[in-house]
Amino acid sequence: MTYEPGDSLALWILTDPSRPRLVGELRLVRSLQSVSLRYAPSWLAEGFALSEDLPLIEAEFAPSTRHSVVGAVDDARPDRWGERVIRFIDKPTRLSLLEYLYYAGDDRFGALGVSSSAEHYLPRRLGPLPVLGEAEQIYRLVRCIQAGEPVPPALKRLISPGATLGGARPKALLEIDTEQWVIKFSDGDHADTPLIEHATMTLARSASIRTATSMAVRLTDGHAIAVKRFDRSGGQRRHCLSAAVALRAAAEPFGYPELAQLLRRKGVAHGERYVQDMQELFRRMVFNILMDNTDDHEKNHALIVSADQQYELSAAYDVLPTGQALGFQQMRIGEQGADSTLENALSMSNLFALQPDEAVAEVRRVARVVSGWKAHFRACGVSSADIEHYAEQIDRPFLREQRDEYG
Repeated sequence: MTYEPGDSLALWILTDPSRPRLVGELRLVRSLQSVSLRYAPSWLAEGFALSEDLPLIEAEFAPSTRHSVVGAVDDARPDRWGERVIRFIDKPTRLSLLEYLYYAGDDRFGALGVSSSAEHYLPRRLGPLPVLGEAEQIYRLVRCIQAGEPVPPALKRLISPGATLGGARPKALLEIDTEQWVIKFSDGDHADTPLIEHATMTLARSASIRTATSMAVRLTDGHAIAVKRFDRSGGQRRHCLSAAVALRAAAEPFGYPELAQLLRRKGVAHGERYVQDMQELFRRMVFNILMDNTDDHEKNHALIVSADQQYELSAAYDVLPTGQALGFQQMRIGEQGADSTLENALSMSNLFALQPDEAVAEVRRVARVVSGWKAHFRACGVSSADIEHYAEQIDRPFLREQRDEYG
């Protein structure tokens, strides 16, 4: 079936891709240029609430703000790079949020799928995914898009618009050993940012932070970073929520303490996994402060939703120093709001299931790891020039003195 712009699409879920299930109808709310959802009767009978603001009732759920998508469906949108790809390559005759949802394709984040039919799952398909050996070719196509140059029709399948949450950095999907990875490229940065991200992600693991598996991919000009998808597992797709969607659905502000309390309430109870997730979230927050990762916004944290509707903290992703020396994070840290201080982080540590002495021990653990960041970056192949550039922010007195106090 050919997609023709209209005012509705069908929402499906593909936790088991061999058995797509109809969830409901997406409709364009013209007055707000937003997208609403109404559950299908079959989903009301045997489904679950996609997010807390989409309870299983017979109603049309509509966003209250312009240019938005309701509830968990917001995470099915392409990110800013994906929207750019759609505008440049697909050139839809209309550019409403419905078009962006449809053209994002079948490999979007999480388990939700968008179809032109409510009878059969008919998504936009792009063909076989590229493989690692095509990374250089993908990068050339990325540069074509950035330069406004045409992309040969036969190569359009190499660029996927719906791969990940948030952000404008150029990216695509790869298949490596039958599994899906996201490959991200430099965006004309002064530094080899993809290699910096790989180095930072692997450094975080030394602080007992679960980061998504990553590899540096050598290109003719610098590197790309390939990141294994955490929303795919054994051929299955995992329903996921960004922290933005989950906290908004819970009517909570965007903050680390609020996310920790959401995990306390909705996290995996078996083995008190939610406690481990809350404490790891604290370490992630401290690591972001000390590594000057001030792009830690609510789209850069995600939750995996289990079959029994319990939340698990996903692997960390998009973790790298921003090099902006802002002095504040994108989400609330503690009693002093978003201020990038360890004192602020410790001020509400009890909300992360940590006693005061335990919280200090966690800060010390992270601080010791961050103190060795230069040696780790060198071991990962980061150039001396890039290390010195980032040292201007990571080792500036504001952060170094905090680190030294606990390291």
